[in-house]
Amino acid sequence: MFDKVTRAAAIAGLVATCAACASGGASHSGFLSSYDGLAKRPGSVRATVYERRDETLAAPIERLWIAPAASHSSQALSVEDEHRQAVLTEVDRQVCYELSKRFTLIDAPSPDAGTVKVGVTRIELTNQAGAAASAVANFFIPGPVSLRAPGGVGGLWAEAELLAPDGAQAAALVWSRQAMVVGADKPSLSPVGDAHQLAEPFGDAVAAALAPRDRKPRPVATPDPCERFGPRLRPEGLLLRMTTGLYQPELSGAKPPPRDETSGEPGQRP
Repeated sequence: MFDKVTRAAAIAGLVATCAACASGGASHSGFLSSYDGLAKRPGSVRATVYERRDETLAAPIERLWIAPAASHSSQALSVEDEHRQAVLTEVDRQVCYELSKRFTLIDAPSPDAGTVKVGVTRIELTNQAGAAASAVANFFIPGPVSLRAPGGVGGLWAEAELLAPDGAQAAALVWSRQAMVVGADKPSLSPVGDAHQLAEPFGDAVAAALAPRDRKPRPVATPDPCERFGPRLRPEGLLLRMTTGLYQPELSGAKPPPRDETSGEPGQRP
């Protein structure tokens, strides 16, 4: 009974700040080829979402090449390279997973295929000390909802667009979200733990914004077009979250990229 009362009091004390921390403002970074016609998605609570889709251009697109996600701001580039690359790879993974359910993905650009471009415009770092304290507190207050210290959560800002074979913009998305103070976003000892786990809802938003309205999800093709990222489910990461309450990118996200055979270092990108 004491645990329930304590948890209820903690949630009541934090929920007032939840809305302010749920998401950041929409970015217009210059990454997209056009920002014309973007409209705020109605009913979006946790994230800030602006989107546009030209059904006439999007509907005929079946084959799709996804360009590797890129950093597109001095702020994102200022994040330590190892952590930034981890976020970009996880964004690639989640976007690939979701779009593979709605398009036929190909390995390289093609003149008869559409192209998806993704840019990460901001990575807000997680306060590691606050995350550790939250994990300890959540251990003593059992339940499915995580409580986070206000001001210590990280976030992710990103943009994406679908280009028709002739280069015209068929759809666009501007998306941003911070981890929830009260919710399912787990604390992490990684400085990019929040940005990393927010790649999943971003991938969902990309598919919802870019896929034609009547394009229903389909079974994943065989072989899996996203198999380079490793298994779609990482049970070791789930087990860690269940036992410690912590999110660890290395155990929950994409497998590390292949190492460069000439330098012995993992492949890099902007």
